[in-house]
Amino acid sequence: MAMSEIVVVTGGSRGIGAATALLAAERGYDMCVAYRQRADAAEAVVAGCVERGVRAIGVRADVSVESDVVELFSTVDERLGRVGALVNNAGITAPQSRVEDLDAARIERLLLTNVVGAFVCAREAVRRMSTRHGGAGGAIVNVSSRAAALGGTGEYVDYAASKAALDALTVGLAGEVAAEGIRVNSVRPGLIDTEIHASGGRPDRVEQMKHGIPLRRGGTATEVAAAIVWLLSAEASYVTGSILDVAGGR
Repeated sequence: MAMSEIVVVTGGSRGIGAATALLAAERGYDMCVAYRQRADAAEAVVAGCVERGVRAIGVRADVSVESDVVELFSTVDERLGRVGALVNNAGITAPQSRVEDLDAARIERLLLTNVVGAFVCAREAVRRMSTRHGGAGGAIVNVSSRAAALGGTGEYVDYAASKAALDALTVGLAGEVAAEGIRVNSVRPGLIDTEIHASGGRPDRVEQMKHGIPLRRGGTATEVAAAIVWLLSAEASYVTGSILDVAGGR
């Protein structure tokens, strides 16, 4: 890296977000760990980043609330400087359900975080990174899911639909800002061993489903983080509008 870039990772207190923050810090990126609830976990990730020799802060922000996102990026401006990369990782799921049993409140809550939040974070990042706005360029990685392609049948079609929207954001925004120095890509994790399965009501989901994966195992948050950090890096300088599956062949 020519300079120490500043990265905002949403949903950075645990799982893929935490692994991404720590790996990016290891590679020399200054870090903002954005989190919604887990202040203790977020502070542990911040401490881990600082131990790796970079500047790091934790900022509480619910990405489904527009004013929280605006405040998040203002805080980064004040405390770290101009953001050079965004990892749109914050996402929620809900207990498994068929579409016929969903109510509008659940769907709306899920879309507000997973889609609207990602759009508003991307907006704030583009306003700072785009050469049109006096920025130096940058990179955005949206954390999608293989569910976007597989559909989430019988489990969480609403979650799958929200991630398909992220893939459309990736391709569309990439075309919009490519000439302004910003690359936009998406990583689609498959069955990864994180806490999100417990929040969907199936903590043992990866173990139960691993035999349907060609590599015969679930993935780790660190394996997904490696793909994300690569897409942020200069090594991926000719990659934009791409969707990279990290899913063991499934």
